[in-house]
Amino acid sequence: MKAMSSGPRLSSARRARGLTDEQRRINRLTSSFRSKVEHVFRVVKRQFGYTRTRYRGLYKNSQQIFCQLTLANIYIMREKLA
Repeated sequence: MKAMSSGPRLSSARRARGLTDEQRRINRLTSSFRSKVEHVFRVVKRQFGYTRTRYRGLYKNSQQIFCQLTLANIYIMREKLA
């Protein structure tokens, strides 16, 4: 099964040579965006304990995860909101 790709792959260094400056810049931008997105999912899984989905219908599951992602964003911004 081939994974879907929405853009260019992250550049990786070869054994003999390192990354170019352009590759480092692209990797840094991509990783900073990825860390912001993945942090929300860490909060949902660790703080709220949402690791498995119960089988109760697609609509109910989608509504629950939508609410938890909303609460995770509020949880992350709690210091700025206070």
